Amino acid sequence: MGFSGFFAKPSDKTVFLVIGLIASIMVALGYFYRPWFLSVMDLKATDAMFAARGAIRPPEDVVIVAIDEQSVNELGRWPWTRSRTAALVDALKDAKVIAFDMVFSENEGPAPDKALSGSIGRSGNVILGYFFRDDATEEPPQASLIQLKRSSVSLIRFVAGAEGATPGEIPVTEFYGLETNIPAVGKGAAGFGSFNAIPQQDGIYRASNLLFRYKSEIYPSLAIAALEDYLEGEVVLTAAPYGIDGLSIGTRNIPVNEVGELSVNFYGPGGTFKTYPAVDVIKGRVKKGAFKEKLVFIGVTEKAVYDIRPTPIDSLFPGVEIHATIAGNVLQERYLIHDTRVVIYDLALVFLLPAALSIILAGAHRTYVSIFAMLVLLALLVTFDLYLFSAYSVKTGVMFPAISVVLAYMLEEAYRNVVVEKKSRYIKKAFSTYVSPQLVTELLKDPGRLKLGGEKRVISVLFSDIRGFTTLSEKLPPEALVALLNEYLSPMTGIVLSEEGMLDKYIGDAIMAVFNAPLTIPDHAKRACSAALKMIERLKSLNEAWKAGGYPELAIGVGINTGEAVVGNMGAELRFDYTAIGDTVNLASRLEGMNKMYGTFIVVSEYTYEDVKDAFLFRELDYVRVKGKAKPITMYELIGPDTRDEKALKLCGSFSAALRLYRERRFGEAMEAFKAILKEYPGDGPSGLYVKRCVEYIEASPPVDWDGVFVAKTK
Repeated sequence: MGFSGFFAKPSDKTVFLVIGLIASIMVALGYFYRPWFLSVMDLKATDAMFAARGAIRPPEDVVIVAIDEQSVNELGRWPWTRSRTAALVDALKDAKVIAFDMVFSENEGPAPDKALSGSIGRSGNVILGYFFRDDATEEPPQASLIQLKRSSVSLIRFVAGAEGATPGEIPVTEFYGLETNIPAVGKGAAGFGSFNAIPQQDGIYRASNLLFRYKSEIYPSLAIAALEDYLEGEVVLTAAPYGIDGLSIGTRNIPVNEVGELSVNFYGPGGTFKTYPAVDVIKGRVKKGAFKEKLVFIGVTEKAVYDIRPTPIDSLFPGVEIHATIAGNVLQERYLIHDTRVVIYDLALVFLLPAALSIILAGAHRTYVSIFAMLVLLALLVTFDLYLFSAYSVKTGVMFPAISVVLAYMLEEAYRNVVVEKKSRYIKKAFSTYVSPQLVTELLKDPGRLKLGGEKRVISVLFSDIRGFTTLSEKLPPEALVALLNEYLSPMTGIVLSEEGMLDKYIGDAIMAVFNAPLTIPDHAKRACSAALKMIERLKSLNEAWKAGGYPELAIGVGINTGEAVVGNMGAELRFDYTAIGDTVNLASRLEGMNKMYGTFIVVSEYTYEDVKDAFLFRELDYVRVKGKAKPITMYELIGPDTRDEKALKLCGSFSAALRLYRERRFGEAMEAFKAILKEYPGDGPSGLYVKRCVEYIEASPPVDWDGVFVAKTK
């Protein structure tokens, strides 16, 4: 593949978009299949959302009575005698529902057991807890099982496709062992609920199982059993072929997943719910009516007992407060939302954000710009998702869009370094010696502007050549000649590059430069003329240094032409040359040669003159048909910037008047006019040339159809 083929590829934007799409597809697959490490990262991201959101106010209808450090210090170590627990139940007689996050599974004695049983029976609003075990140890008393079965979920509706199924086929968490309350304590309870808590794969408690299966029956958690009594509604379970389709208590729908889990919308760290020390309740140190119509959860918070759970917002979160939080979520209907709409939102960002980043990176050519763009997108993503979480409890999968952005960035930067930067280095190597660093930078930003294989465009071409170089080379030894040539070519090349021209080539001692290729330079003709004038001025200072060093002085001629040419890579697969070809180039070369004949330094074509005549001072030299061209052109000498110098203006005016006489075939008068110019401006090459022509035409008049055109016989 040649150099032109190197760029005959899709644009960087297209490639970057494809890379972004690949990154999005990879992350989307991870979103659905959830490998362990991605799941944990997503969970940690949600944890961070909780921390960033901060605490929110829980419902006042749910309170906690805690067997805390103060209570243990005043009333003795836990567990207490059931007589004391009975006193606690009696003190909570105003509560609407009392839920125990504990189990009374062993006999203490007839008197204390009877005391607690009596207190529970009198209250008529106590929900007792029980505990499922993974393995069966010993069968609970039959009476306890009969009591427990009263709390099983009996209202189960099977939707289409699940007809004929049984509760034992519903895919909720199943246990084979059970630790329940002794019959004497449980007989007066209003209901029962499991206080089992199951952590997620990283050991953090973020979700709670609201339903469990035991011996082909479905049983509620402690929070659901308490809410059923508190809301005075029945638990209704809807089952589908894939699992649980719905869970409700009365008119309240609870958004559990297919296995009966509810993501817990934590209100804050431990102690966020209104919590009363049990000792204060027992001793009557709580304000009267504090528990009226409340849902009260009783649990142990004393850390030495270790009913503590690590949660996203507190590593020492009381287990009883998890049940209270679930109850609060249901009562306020404050659920973490992660439904189909959120999934669509997540996946949309997984694809849209890398696409946006790809478009930005395709146009960004600095690493810090790319990094900044990535960080801005990530910041916007996190900020908006945090807003959704804080304001609407929408639990987005923020980690997955973030991963897609980072992955797209990494892949695209890798592509840039491996492919694009290689391309850039290729371009830089190819053009750094031909064009200015500024133009190389622009070219690297948009290589597509470099159309390869040839394109037509209007350019300005400059040719310069050293006068008498062949003779000079015969006089100087090779080393001195090379040194002299290098001292000359280096500053001249620098002048071309400073005017944003492209050094096309060196032809021995000659320089060919192109302006307006490969990149667009609107004022290319003006820059070419400026470069020519600077070259003449720079040669003056070089000559002074060479003269002081014993070297001969040099003289140069410059030809400039503006017009349409074909520019591009010319050559073969193994060697190419970015250059310009066409009549425009040839004419510029011919014009450079005209300087020898007219004794001038800079000759430009009429086409260049028309572009820049208001910026520089010119004098018309001749109407000439150069060698190899049928159509004559008007040549102009570039004298210098149009500074309105009186002497230069006078020369141009006098020369123009004499040239007019010449073209009117008034050769005698023209000759005198040119001689007058030579008298005032000795050594003026064009005037001297015209004096000779006038003498020739006086001696032998030109043909009758002579149109003033001079036909050049040499290059």
